[in-house]
Amino acid sequence: MTTATTAPTNRLTPGPRALAGGGLNSVRRNPLLVVLALMVLVFQLTTGSFLDPGNLRGIAVDAATLAIVAVPLALLVISGYLDLSVGSTLAVGGLVAGWLAGQQHQPPVVAVLGALAVGAAVGAVNGILCCYLGLSAFIVTLGMLTAVRGLAQQLFPLPLSSFGSGFAWLGGSRIAGIDAPVVIAALVLVAGALFLALTPAGRHVFAIGVNREAAHLSGIDIRRTPFALFVVTGVAAALAGAIKASVLDSVVAGTSGAGFELTVLTAVLLGGVALTGGSGSVFGVLLGVLLLGCLQNGLTLLSVPTFWQQMAQGTALVAGAALAYFGPRLTR
Repeated sequence: MTTATTAPTNRLTPGPRALAGGGLNSVRRNPLLVVLALMVLVFQLTTGSFLDPGNLRGIAVDAATLAIVAVPLALLVISGYLDLSVGSTLAVGGLVAGWLAGQQHQPPVVAVLGALAVGAAVGAVNGILCCYLGLSAFIVTLGMLTAVRGLAQQLFPLPLSSFGSGFAWLGGSRIAGIDAPVVIAALVLVAGALFLALTPAGRHVFAIGVNREAAHLSGIDIRRTPFALFVVTGVAAALAGAIKASVLDSVVAGTSGAGFELTVLTAVLLGGVALTGGSGSVFGVLLGVLLLGCLQNGLTLLSVPTFWQQMAQGTALVAGAALAYFGPRLTR
């Protein structure tokens, strides 16, 4: 007597409908992927050179400094705070690094460490005033934006340049064929993602952003973690300033990093980080950084006037705020 046997079904292999549904859900969760792909397509068709290796390398290097600051700033925003002084901190970091390397003839490591120390000091002041004294982060960091810029112009009234070949390594060298700023940005992105996903402090960041009082009642130190994020954000901004100074081999106190705080905030909001705190991801921030980098590069290739580029960036900021508000509702 024979019995009919049926072929075993592999429950681990999704069917066509499941694959299609998963793809649609991925698009709904990350609509910026579609926007980024369409933008790349349009710029390639209109310029014919957007996807050239040299141009892509330029986009990556330009976006690297933005990503280095955007990741810690995103963590700070997720925790319910904000830092608008990153542009001025970037400027003073570049000035200090350039001054130490070019004027004082210090080794590049000393120049970079000096810049990081200044960035940490700015971040610590912001953190003490906001986290421990309870002052408004918006008002404090807006004031620091002006104060730090004014201090930089007082200390370095003249442009700095000619920092030496050793310092040029930071922004112009390659590691395993990849530009050093891109490698540094990749390390920052990975570190930020692992911090959020695998550490208790990463979970505390979300808890503080969602409900600070409830987080306090559950035993979380609602001051220490945001304070540390303020310091890290200041360090990251100073590092980005040192990298920019290395790439350009010059830095000017009055113009370096001007408007950078709005650019990095735009990238963070476009990446889906809620300005009210409590939600966001490092992957989303990466998408926001890439979208802004591609937008600015594409408009430059098309010789779009500067004021139109500024309007595009402002529109992107509004779109980022809208995406941060409506995005979670659309994915429910």
